[in-house]
Amino acid sequence: MPDPERRVIEVALPAGPTTVSALWTPPVDGTVVIVAHGAGAGMEHPFLTGFAEALAAEGFGTLRFNFPYVEQGRRMPGPAAHATATWRAVVDAVREAAPGARIIATGKSYGGRMASMAVADGLAIDALAYLGYPLHPPGAPEKLRAEHLPGIAVPQLFVEGSNDPFIQPREQFDEVVAGCRDARVVWIEGGGHSFEVKGRKVGASEVGASLAPIVAEFAAAR
Repeated sequence: MPDPERRVIEVALPAGPTTVSALWTPPVDGTVVIVAHGAGAGMEHPFLTGFAEALAAEGFGTLRFNFPYVEQGRRMPGPAAHATATWRAVVDAVREAAPGARIIATGKSYGGRMASMAVADGLAIDALAYLGYPLHPPGAPEKLRAEHLPGIAVPQLFVEGSNDPFIQPREQFDEVVAGCRDARVVWIEGGGHSFEVKGRKVGASEVGASLAPIVAEFAAAR
């Protein structure tokens, strides 16, 4: 399998255009999975590398990208509008690189939530898959980040660790999912927010790769 091609994507922000880095692998089967990073790590984190490489090995196209704040060397995410603008630019770039491909938007935690906000705001893709949706900050279930989810028309897949503090109490998470139009959950038993399982020593790349078949099956059914 060839190494991903490095690309630069221009993003239109309110203060003017900027660019973000991306890693592109073209599709074999006509489906592209776009992969966004979480708040604390960029596109080359081993978790995302393992996840994307496993998808590419199955014939899926993949595109990983950085949000502008990572490109600028900052640790904290910028405004949500910057992230959703980046999602729009990335989807446009994929449509140009692979015309007619089905597009599955995925993201680890923050990246997935930003994808959902972009789709709720009108971004056209074929399906959404979340790798640990951050429903609320840990210990603050009253600060829900879910008001836009019921308005999303495309299928949504929540891949969640059963011990993830971002979705406890589970009853609240179940209620949010039930309120979505077309959503399903795949549980990783014992998994935390990064799908780590207590007592199981597995590298981040392997953990990411282990989730790829779940998303691949979902993507193939869209």
